[in-house]
Amino acid sequence: MEEETQHKSNKNTQQLTSSFLHSLRGAARDLRINNPIFSLSVTDIQPAAIAKILKLETESGATTLLSGDPNLFKVSQFLTDLKTLHRDLEKSGGYSLRSILRRRIAAYRIYQLAIKIEAEIRVYFDRELIQKLVKTLQLREGEKEEDEKIRVLEEFEERLSSGFDREFQELVLKAKLFSILESLLCKSDRRPTTRVKEHVARAIVGLVRFNKDVFVGLVLMGSTVPALVSMGTRCSIQVLTELVSLIRTPLIDEMELDGQIPRVVALLGSNSENGDDDRLLPIKTAAFYCVCEIAYHGRKEVIEAMLEQGLIKKLVELQRSRHGDNFVEAEGTGAGDRPFGSCVAKFAVQVEVGEGLSGGERKELKREMVERVRDACVSEAEAASILAEVLWGSTP
Repeated sequence: MEEETQHKSNKNTQQLTSSFLHSLRGAARDLRINNPIFSLSVTDIQPAAIAKILKLETESGATTLLSGDPNLFKVSQFLTDLKTLHRDLEKSGGYSLRSILRRRIAAYRIYQLAIKIEAEIRVYFDRELIQKLVKTLQLREGEKEEDEKIRVLEEFEERLSSGFDREFQELVLKAKLFSILESLLCKSDRRPTTRVKEHVARAIVGLVRFNKDVFVGLVLMGSTVPALVSMGTRCSIQVLTELVSLIRTPLIDEMELDGQIPRVVALLGSNSENGDDDRLLPIKTAAFYCVCEIAYHGRKEVIEAMLEQGLIKKLVELQRSRHGDNFVEAEGTGAGDRPFGSCVAKFAVQVEVGEGLSGGERKELKREMVERVRDACVSEAEAASILAEVLWGSTP
C-alpha cells in the first residue's frame, strides 16, 4: 500500500514538474523573441514575459519542484539570475549614459538567460524521452505495451525530425539506442509485432537523417537491411528506399554483396503472376520505387544483376496488368490506381540519368534493356508501344 502511495506521489510530482517546465519554456521563448536588446526604455526591456516567468515560479511552487531533481539545478540557477537582473533593471531608471548602458547590458543578459533556460529544459525533456524509450522498448509485448511502444517511438521520430542536436545525439549514443532498435527489428519471432517493427524501422531511418556521419556506419555494419527485406511490407521497403537514397552507393554495394538486391526484385512478383493481386499491390509498388532508386545510384554490375533476375520481364508483366497502362484499361481506373503505368520506361530513365554509370555504360545497358523488352513482350504491338517509351528522349 505504501509503495503504491509513493508511486502515485512520484507520478504526480513528475506531472507537475513537466507542466511547469512546458510553461516555463514557452515563457522563456516569448522573452527571447520579444526582448528588445537595444531599447532605451525600462518598460520596453521589461516585457510581460519576465513578469510571467516570475509569477509562474511563485505560483507553481517551482522551488520545491526544482530542488527535488538534480537535473534541474541549472534551471533553478537561471531563474535566480533572472530575478537579479530584474532587480537591476528596476534600479536603472533615467536616461543618463550609465543608466542606458546598464539597461542594454541587462537586456542582453536576459536574452542569453532565455536561450539557456530553453536549452536546459530541452535537454531535460530529451533525457526523459530517451530513458522512457529504452524502458518501454524492453517491456514484454502485449496490446497495451504495443500501443505504448508505438506512441513513444512516434515521439522519438518527431524529436529527430527537429534537426541535429549534439547533446541529444550523446544521449542516444550513451543509451546504445541504435543497438536496441536494430535488435527489435531483427527478431524473427512474432514479438514485437509488425506494427512495432515498422515504427522501429522509421526511427532508424530518422537517426540516419539526423546525422549520417555517425549512423550510416552502424547501418552498413549491422543487420538492418536484411531485416527490412525479410519483413517485406510496404513500410519496410519504403524505409529501405529512403536508406538507399540517403546512403547511396555504399549501401547498394553492401546489398549486392549480401544478396539482398535479388530479394527486393523478387517482391515484384514471380514471372507466373499477373500483378493483379490487390493485397500485394502496395508491396510491389514500394519494391518498384526501391528498384528505381537502386538503379539511379547503382553501378553497372548492380543493374546487370537486377536484369539477370528477370527484372524487365517482371516490369513488362506489371505494365500489362490492370495496374499498368499498356493494353488493359479497367473501367473507372484512374491514374492513381495504375502505379505501374510506363514502369519499364520509368526504370530506363532512372538508369539513363543515374549517378553510378558512365556514358558508355548507359548506352550498353540501354541496348540490353531493349533486347530484354522484345523477349518479354507477347506481341510486336506491345513491344513497339513499350520501346517507344523507353527510347524516347534517350541519349545519342
